[in-house]
Amino acid sequence: MSEHVWIESGGGVLAVTLVRPERRNAITVAMYSALADAIGQAQQDPSLRLITLRGEGEDFTAGNDLADFLAAMPRDGPGDGDEIAVWRLLRALAVNELPVIAAVHGNAIGIGTTVLLHCDFVLAEEGTRFSLPFVDLGLVPEAASSLLLPSLAGRRRAARYLLLAEPFGPEEAVEWGLVTRVVPTGGLDQAVSETVAALLAKPAEALRLTQKLLRHGSRDEMLERFELENGHFSERLQSAEVKEAITAFFEKRKADFTGLG
Repeated sequence: MSEHVWIESGGGVLAVTLVRPERRNAITVAMYSALADAIGQAQQDPSLRLITLRGEGEDFTAGNDLADFLAAMPRDGPGDGDEIAVWRLLRALAVNELPVIAAVHGNAIGIGTTVLLHCDFVLAEEGTRFSLPFVDLGLVPEAASSLLLPSLAGRRRAARYLLLAEPFGPEEAVEWGLVTRVVPTGGLDQAVSETVAALLAKPAEALRLTQKLLRHGSRDEMLERFELENGHFSERLQSAEVKEAITAFFEKRKADFTGLG
């Protein structure tokens, strides 16, 4: 449990909320640990039927808290990545067997977008802005997004999002399947409640088995892609490109990658 992650359980629902609105819900290592524990433990609780995920305040999440994330990353190569909290969370989502409903608004940056690839329902408020700025930070994609995004959106569109880091909105995300539906401003709570009620009205075991079948055959491939991405990600953290990108970010200037690589 983290002070910035609220976990509430009741009525068959595990409600997970990111609560760091003053930092746009940027996710720290402690928050990743709390999220990983909550998702993992939910699988062992027979009273739970589904999971909801949302962010408090104006944004879903601005992605990683860069300073916190970099300070916590191992420096001895990709072999040390197994216990990194963010990767524990991603594996927990990959093997999760409970339907996950994500309620998204404001900004969903980096993992704020890639985590949605592992949710079963994504309800996005009008005006939501999705962004995958990994390359701009000198990094590579994570959460098996290099596998799942082209599969859903097609390679050309995925190249726009991942190589050019072009942001996109919920209407575009509905077109290719990241977002289930767009809801009017202020209507997110009602949309989540309606989806939760509809799922809870279904027979529990049939629902769980169907969710498991929907993911059958993709789990091993996702876990394999996690390992590939994580290895490159760890290596990139030692690069001059990442150092320049992060320095420029904190100095609030445009990064200069001339002569780096």
